[in-house]
Amino acid sequence: MEEAEIIDFMREAIWLTIKLSSPIMMIGMIVGVVIALVQALTQVQEMTLSFVPKMLAIFLSIFLLFPAMAAALQGFMELIADKIISMG
Repeated sequence: MEEAEIIDFMREAIWLTIKLSSPIMMIGMIVGVVIALVQALTQVQEMTLSFVPKMLAIFLSIFLLFPAMAAALQGFMELIADKIISMG
């Protein structure tokens, strides 16, 4: 395997990581901003009030997005497996 191919695989792996994690991070950020806004409006400064809803939203988004994430990872693994098979 040449250096250029390894760099391409690493680039694709990093891009796949960004594609898989960005929707979940965006959901967590949006929920965090909404909770921070509610806390600022009501002047309730409780730490668990911001942590628990974000945690639940992230878990729910992972649960709902898991089939798409698994399909993307499967496609990348098939690409890697095909490359390994073609080398041997």
